[in-house]
Amino acid sequence: MEKHQLRNFYIPEEQSFYLLNANDAKKLKDWVALCIEELQKLGYRQIELVGKGAYGFAFAGLDNQQEQCVFKFSRINLPPHIQERLADEAYMLSQISHPNVPRYITYQVVKKQGILMMGRAKGIDLEQYSLRHGRLPVRLIVDIAAQLASLLLILRNHHKDGEICPVVHGDIKPSNIVYDEQTGQISLVDWGSSVFAQTDEQGQYISNNVMQLMSADLQTSNARLGDVYFIGLEQRSGALSSPRFDEQGVAGTLYALASGQSCRFGRKALPARSLGLPMEFATMLDSMLADDVQLRYQAGDYFLKAMPRLKRLVLPELPLLSDLPLLPVRLSSEKQELDTVVYSSRKSFLREHSDEAGIQYVDDVQLERYYKNYLEGMGETEKAFVAAVSRLARYPVVGGLAIHWQQQGVYIDCNLHLYDAKQQSAFTLAVNNVVYLAQAIAKVGIFKACLFNARQTLHLARELTTAPFLPNAQMKIPYEVAAATSQDETSKQHSYFEDGKDPDEQLILPDAIMADIARLNLIRHSGCIIFEVTSLYMKIHSYFHLLDPAAEPEFSALLENILKNVSLISGEGVGGFMKLPHKDTRYFKHQMIQSTLYYPANPYQ
Repeated sequence: MEKHQLRNFYIPEEQSFYLLNANDAKKLKDWVALCIEELQKLGYRQIELVGKGAYGFAFAGLDNQQEQCVFKFSRINLPPHIQERLADEAYMLSQISHPNVPRYITYQVVKKQGILMMGRAKGIDLEQYSLRHGRLPVRLIVDIAAQLASLLLILRNHHKDGEICPVVHGDIKPSNIVYDEQTGQISLVDWGSSVFAQTDEQGQYISNNVMQLMSADLQTSNARLGDVYFIGLEQRSGALSSPRFDEQGVAGTLYALASGQSCRFGRKALPARSLGLPMEFATMLDSMLADDVQLRYQAGDYFLKAMPRLKRLVLPELPLLSDLPLLPVRLSSEKQELDTVVYSSRKSFLREHSDEAGIQYVDDVQLERYYKNYLEGMGETEKAFVAAVSRLARYPVVGGLAIHWQQQGVYIDCNLHLYDAKQQSAFTLAVNNVVYLAQAIAKVGIFKACLFNARQTLHLARELTTAPFLPNAQMKIPYEVAAATSQDETSKQHSYFEDGKDPDEQLILPDAIMADIARLNLIRHSGCIIFEVTSLYMKIHSYFHLLDPAAEPEFSALLENILKNVSLISGEGVGGFMKLPHKDTRYFKHQMIQSTLYYPANPYQ
């Protein structure tokens, strides 16, 4: 079978530190410690790691004047041409001087290690703010939109050596916008994808010099790929760089913040006109995200022209949208620090919903690593659904979801335990968005997801692939005990085996473990156990809530026995089981698009 090319999208989906094997975790800790040590030698104080991505790390600290600075390091194990991107970012940042952009300080190379130093933006990034607060108030959305419109005009009219030379940021998204709650001011950060535009907003080549035009490569885009969850179609498909790219990033960002999502793709099921925004603003946003390219351009021009007027709208906060939970969410009485990870049948879901030829020939390891590439072949609502399920794992939550699409509607079994009461309303919105997007998917199929705490993942290692995995004597599969809430629930017990075999599971578990799991299945509990095996490492992910305290001796013994029998596991891959506490299936009719709801023209009536 011929090798199918993988389009190389960079998507920053961080793996939890607690899922790294011991060797990789030590490397990461050592590397962070080394960076902090180097910065201390240079005289900086109170240094902390503030972010990391595929290309590097960012630290914050105080300089001699007690000013907050950010230091960006490229990963030293990357190829030189990738490491040089940090120098490019430093140059582009040095070109922009604006209150909404962190100030450039310096770029240095220390022992072959590039370090970019800049001012630190005050506040919290809007992705984190949105996760805490859910959908943002209309007043705040409009204020952010006005500041972004003003900044886009500055970038579009940037001059270099006396000639117009527009700058494209290339990666505008909520996590790259820092919001200061005290002043209401935003800062646009992370200029690693920024370039000088090759064409203006009308598509004309940018140069007043005939010789420059003749020597320029007008066939090859200089654009860098931003986050595919927010950039527009032209940037995704490799068009020549243009200020239009940033209009698309802004539109995707404002839409995500107004709807409480982590991407732009929900626009067909949950259009801006359904989100309680002012009619003119909502129409403009829907038009900026439209399929028709001319409509997008007209709406982009209108956005820049209209925002100085729209920001003067009177927009008191009104309870327009219902935030009642569509699925049950149990609130735990105690707050816990969790590193939630979602494990789902997303690969088979992508295979079923992708129109891209050749996806079935890609082996699982590649698809696991690059699965977001295949969002290209999926419908937008399916993309938004996958992103919405991933967003649930940004909260301190454990539990499971099983979604069945049938001709007559959507059936959802769900069990979610949230461990922070302060985040309940924001989490409820995230769950409701999963339901709205599921309602808008019309194909027949199943999707399952388990959410577990990575801090409780057990790690086993072996020296040779022929040796068995041996748990150490201290290892235990953790569980909590909580009595079932009612006798009625006990009579509708959910079974591990009702949903059938998950098509994503490649690991065949030995008979001894299967026998223990079958006995475990008869005890009243909820939870999941997932075995993930590579050549030299095994991870056992789990969460268990025992709902029959009287059965604890047997339950505990079965978990111990499963751990003892781990040495019998052979082969590589993933296999596991999920159990919900009882049968409580919720039914939702298919609904391709949510109803229109505008902010009232006169909010005081």
